[in-house]
This record gives sequence, C-alpha cells and structure tokens, in this order.
Amino acid sequence: MQNNQKVVFITGCSSGMGRATALYLAQHGFMVYAATRTPQKLLEIQSENLYPLKLDITSMESIETAMSHINHVDVLINNAGYGLVSTVEEVTEEEMFNQFNVNVFGVMRMCKAVIPKMRVQQSGVIINISSFLGRIGLPLLTFYNASKYAVEGITDSLRYELKDFNIRVHSIMPGFFDTNFARDNLVTNQVTFGEKSPYFKMVSNLAPIIVQQINHGNDAIEVAKMILEIIENSDFQAHQTAGDKAKKFIPMKKELSDEDFERRVRAYYNL
Repeated sequence: MQNNQKVVFITGCSSGMGRATALYLAQHGFMVYAATRTPQKLLEIQSENLYPLKLDITSMESIETAMSHINHVDVLINNAGYGLVSTVEEVTEEEMFNQFNVNVFGVMRMCKAVIPKMRVQQSGVIINISSFLGRIGLPLLTFYNASKYAVEGITDSLRYELKDFNIRVHSIMPGFFDTNFARDNLVTNQVTFGEKSPYFKMVSNLAPIIVQQINHGNDAIEVAKMILEIIENSDFQAHQTAGDKAKKFIPMKKELSDEDFERRVRAYYNL
C-alpha cells in the first residue's frame, strides 16, 4: 500500500452493491478491505488493492479482530444487511432481534470500531447504505423498514456528533437493485407465507411484485459510482437516493400529505 493511498473498509462484500463497490474503488486506486462472512467468494477479484476479510458484524470480537490488522481507515461503508419478510403478528422474537442485530446494531458496532481511528486522524467518511424504505413503509417489510428508518436516524445524529472531528457521515437510499438481495438476502417467516395465514392474500399479491421489481432493478454499479462521488466531494448532501423506485417515491412522499401518499402506494401495489 502506498503511503498516500486512501483506505476503504466495506461490509457485506460477497455480492451486490458491496462487491461492485469494492471492485470499483480498488480499480480507482483505493486500498479496499472487503469484509464478508464468506471471503472465499472474493478470491477471484482479490488484487493488490482489494483484500478480502472475514467479518461477522453481529460480533464485536470479530470486528475488533478484523480492525486489528488495519492502521487507519479513511472511508467506512456500512453495506451489510438483509430483509425480513413477515407480518408483525406472526414474527418471532428471534427474527425481530436478528433483523436489528444486523441492520442496526451492526452499523453501530462498525462505527464504534472505526470512529476512534478517524477521530485521531481528524478525518474520515462514513457512508451508510440505507434504503428508500427507510423513508416509506410497505406491508410485510415492517422490520426491514424500521431498521432502515433507524439507519437514517443514526446518520443524522452522527453528522452532529462527528463534525468537530472532520468526519463526514452520509446515507444512500437505494430503491430496488438487480443484486442477489431477493435471492440470498430476504428471510421469510414461514407462518406468514403459509396458506393458513390471515395475510395470505396480501402475501400472494405483493411478494411476487416486490421480488420481480428487485430482480429487474438498477445496476449496482450506480451505487458504486455514487460512493466514489461522495468520497471525493466534501459538499455532497447528507442523504441521496439511488435507483428508479427511490427517485420516484421519496420526492412523491415529500410533496404529498401522508394520507395521499398512502393512497398512491396502495394503488401502485394493488393493496
């Protein structure tokens, strides 16, 4: 690694936006530590600028072990996460906890580990990969929605907390992207998806639409390019949408009353 080479730490790099961003930033001269529970999936793209790391963001011990090999971090990208598909009535305690343990507490653990390094060096950028569902709700995704609303709140608060140390904090709110999210990163509650569920009609109607929209969504490289822009532009806005669905729904929510927006969403998804 060159002395002036910027160091980027990314979580959730085995596929999708994390993998695309790790490769893109490495190609643009950054030293990228690409963290994932399955680093063997990154061996084919490993290079002088891209180093796979084994990491479990639900374990502070795992995070500390990974960070112990890195002297400084210029950019932290909190990308790891998954979506729980379940109604509130039918969710289990374990499912609820796991959703927040990864999507919310995982972000906080990573920030807790990296902020001291950035504070000492008096510089840094933290980018949280949130979701447009961190600003709007959808049925069956209540827990994913809530976790991403929390990420938006974390981003807002940290911007105040870290400003005096010259640490910037941003969030990207993607819409639906053509990644492995629908195939690998959606966890479904078996009762909700059972024929005896009182919500079976809604599930049968909505779930295939959401999966189809994800599988035909935007390319992950769009997020990778936005991340590079955030790193290079110190005046980049706090929160930015990415992808067609986010660019459609977030401005609409700002323009309409809550009730009118809800009617639009109901009509759009035939709810």
